[in-house]
Amino acid sequence: MKKTSTRLADGRELIYYDSRDDVVRDAVDRRPLDPTVTTSEVRRDPLLGDSVAVASHRQGRTYHPPADECPLCPSRGERLSEIPDSSYDVVVFENRFPSLAGDCGRCEVVCFTSEHDQSFADLTEEQAGLVLDAWTDRTAELSHLDSVAQVFCFENRGAEIGVTLGHPHGQIYAYPFVTPRTSLMLRSVAQHKEQTGGRNLFADVVERETADGSRIVLEGEHWVAFVPYAAHWPYEVHLYPKRQVPDLLALDDAARTEFPQVYLELLRRFDRIFDGRDGAEDGQGGAGRPPTPYIAAWHQAPFGGFEEFGGDVSVSRDDFALHLELFTIRRTSGKLKFLAGSESGMSVFINDVPPEAAAERLREVASK
Repeated sequence: MKKTSTRLADGRELIYYDSRDDVVRDAVDRRPLDPTVTTSEVRRDPLLGDSVAVASHRQGRTYHPPADECPLCPSRGERLSEIPDSSYDVVVFENRFPSLAGDCGRCEVVCFTSEHDQSFADLTEEQAGLVLDAWTDRTAELSHLDSVAQVFCFENRGAEIGVTLGHPHGQIYAYPFVTPRTSLMLRSVAQHKEQTGGRNLFADVVERETADGSRIVLEGEHWVAFVPYAAHWPYEVHLYPKRQVPDLLALDDAARTEFPQVYLELLRRFDRIFDGRDGAEDGQGGAGRPPTPYIAAWHQAPFGGFEEFGGDVSVSRDDFALHLELFTIRRTSGKLKFLAGSESGMSVFINDVPPEAAAERLREVASK
């Protein structure tokens, strides 16, 4: 992997990640951009104890532009975009409309490919491996910022999720605090450790799922994917490396090599979940149905703040387990899972699809 860092016209950082070492990246951003101005602030909710990012400048962000005006495609001729070069493998740059900025953290955009009409599932294993390298490198770099406590790499796909740009891309949020979801996990880890004489909760969950087998979706030599016992979403898969590590930086070469194979297969199965199912509802067959909307979220250990979760036992980064959570808000063909009263008002999820049935369906649609 070759890494080339440059600056956009408004001062934001942009980084090219290339699979070939002989690629030269010297294109200059020719757009007449003013320096980026952000109004991000983080406010703490005194009742719930969590934090809310307030970012009013995001109201003006780009919203569903036509394909020939996509800001994530390469610049060509006089058609200038966020990427100055005329082609690229993987690109990461500071978000022009960040939710978090300055002392409140940092937000970055990750473009998986220069091909506008592709998706992550269309990437080759080499391309997917390069994205993994970029995620890992950005995790390492962002962890050194004083304002960053946790790094979150994720992808939103589909208009139903709220994506405003159709180009295949993801994001990285570098939070100035430990997120509420991670805090809940760490409290559960500490409680389990104390109640079981030191056992690790993540390891026990993976061991239980592997032993049961009914919710296993696929398994490789170094990774295992399963629908969790208490899945929140209609189709939800958790992907774990078999050797527990706290973050992407700690993955060994064997796990890094196998990841593209396993992950690409998972994504392709997600696109086939609803093929041939309930086609009469919307008049579409499987081939004509839009790709499955999903969120893919990497959960990594924070880079500090563990003292508040220890209680009578100590909790460290090594107690956390890197894993990816992949889920869709589509519950059946033509129908979405909306977060209504119970979910949004009280954070109590109601799942219409039994996890065992979801796992069976994800096994049925395996690549031949």
